[in-house]
Amino acid sequence: MLERDARLFSGIPLRFPAPKNTTMSNNNAKADPTIFIIFGGTGDLNARKIAPALYNLFLDGWMPKQFSIIGTGRTKLTDEQFRDNLHKDINQFSRSGKADEKKWAEFSANIYYQVSDATNAETYKEFGKRIEQHNKEWKTTANVLFYLAVAPNFFPIIASNISKAKLAEDKNRVRIIIEKPFGHDLESAKDLNELLKGIFDECQIYRIDHYLGKETVQNIMAFRFANSIMEPLWNRNYIEHVQISVTEQLGVEERGDYYDGSGAMRDMIQNHLLQLLCHIAMEPPVSFNADEVRDRKVDVLRAMRRFTPEDVRNSAVRGQYGSGWMKGQEVPGYREEPKVDPQSNTETFAAIKFFIDNWRWQGVPFYLRTGKRMHQSSSVITIQFKDVPHLIFPTEAAESWQQNRLIISIQPEMSIRLQVQAKRPGIDMVLNAVDMVFDYKGTYTNQAPEAYETLILDTMLGDQTLFMRGDQVEAAWELVMPILNTWQNKKSLNFPNYSADSWGPESAEALIARDGFNWFTLPVNGKK
Repeated sequence: MLERDARLFSGIPLRFPAPKNTTMSNNNAKADPTIFIIFGGTGDLNARKIAPALYNLFLDGWMPKQFSIIGTGRTKLTDEQFRDNLHKDINQFSRSGKADEKKWAEFSANIYYQVSDATNAETYKEFGKRIEQHNKEWKTTANVLFYLAVAPNFFPIIASNISKAKLAEDKNRVRIIIEKPFGHDLESAKDLNELLKGIFDECQIYRIDHYLGKETVQNIMAFRFANSIMEPLWNRNYIEHVQISVTEQLGVEERGDYYDGSGAMRDMIQNHLLQLLCHIAMEPPVSFNADEVRDRKVDVLRAMRRFTPEDVRNSAVRGQYGSGWMKGQEVPGYREEPKVDPQSNTETFAAIKFFIDNWRWQGVPFYLRTGKRMHQSSSVITIQFKDVPHLIFPTEAAESWQQNRLIISIQPEMSIRLQVQAKRPGIDMVLNAVDMVFDYKGTYTNQAPEAYETLILDTMLGDQTLFMRGDQVEAAWELVMPILNTWQNKKSLNFPNYSADSWGPESAEALIARDGFNWFTLPVNGKK
C-alpha cells in the first residue's frame, strides 16, 4: 500500500513498467509465490487480455519468482498445445508485440493445462493435487488465484465446487476473481453475493471492472487529491454540470445472444459509467486504503436520487441502432444482427440524467451517455464550470466565448485538458478558448500498462482498491433497477431510432438541450 500511496500522491501515473531495454529483476515484485487457475483457459478473454497481461507483467519484473499458470477447460489439450495457443495469442494481442523467444521459453515453462468439467466437483481434486505439488516443490505455501473467465451462469457452480473440494479454506492465500456482469439485476446480484460470502471472506473476492484499471481513470484520483488548486472548485458552487460519455463504433458483433439479454444499461452504465461517476463525485478519502476509498464510492451511490416512473420518462433516453454506413461499409441494424430477436426491445443506447443529493453536488446534473454504432469511439469525462459572474470584455472581444471545461479523455487518447479563455495574438483584445493539455504520450516515454495488467497485479498483491465491493455492486443495481423495470415493462414503439454512424437518437440531444447544454465531443485527428 505504501508504494501505491507514494506513486499516487507524487503525481506519477501508477505502476508504469520499466523503460524499454531495461530489465527489472523479479525480486522487485512484492507478490508471494502465486498459482493462477484460469477457468475458461481456452476462451477469448484469456487469449486477448489475461494471458498477454500476465506475460507483460513477467517482462516488466512484476511476477513473483515462483508462479504457475494453469488453464482449464473441456477442450482436450496437452500442456504444449496450450502453450502454443497462448504463444500465438500473445504475439497477436500483447502491447509489447511478438514474444521474445528466450523470454517466452522462460515464461511458458510455468504454463500448464488441465482438462476439466467445471460442473463436476470431482475434477477439482486435481487442482488440489497440483497446488500441493507446487507448494512442495517451492517449499512454501503459495497464493492461489481462481480466475473465472467464463459465462456468468458458471460463477455459482465454480465457487460451490471450489468449496466442496476444500480449496477455499485458506482465507489469507486463496482469492477468486470474477468478471462482469455481476448479476443480471438486483436480486441475482444479492444471491451471488450471498453465495460467495458463504464460501469466501469479502477480502478474498475480486470483482473486476477493467475500466478502473485504465491509467487515466486512476489519474482522476491523483488529479483531484494530489493538487490543492482543485478541491476549492470541485463542488456545486463552481461546477455547472458533468458529462460522462462512452461511445463505440462497433455493433454487437458476435455477442448478439449475450447482448440481447443485457443491453446498454446493464452492459455499461450499471458498472463502467457509474464507477467513473463515483471517481468524479466521491468525497476525499482519509487514506488510500481499499475500504476507505470504496466506502466513499458507496456514499455517492447511496446519495444519488432515485427514479420514479415520471423521472424515467423525463430523465432517461433509450435507443436502438438501425442500419447505415460505417467507414464506407453498409452495416445491419441491431435487429438484423446474428442471434438477435427481430422484435428486440433491448436498448443499444442509453442517456441518463442523474443527481447526487448531498452538500457537494446538490443541483448539479450528471449526464451519462453510452451507445453502439456511434459516430466515434471515445470515453470522455467533461466537467463544465460555471460562467464568470461578470463579463468585463466587449461583446466583439468575446465572440467565441466558452466556459471553462476540464476534459478527461480515457480513449482514444489519454489526456487531461483544461480549456480556458486567452487573448488571441494581435493589437485588438480578442478572446478564444485554448487547451492546457497533459497527455501521456507527450509527457512519458514509458508505455502505459494495460488495465488488466494493473488489476491482475493488484490481485497478486492483495490490494482491492480498484475492485468493486459487494455493497457497491448492490447499490449500483438499486439505482438503475427502476429505469430497467420501466423500460422492460413498456416496449419501445420507435426502435430503431438512430442510424449507424450517428450520435444517437434525437431525444438524447433533447434531454440535455432542455437544460441549455449540449453533448461535448473531443476532436480526433482534427475532426469532430
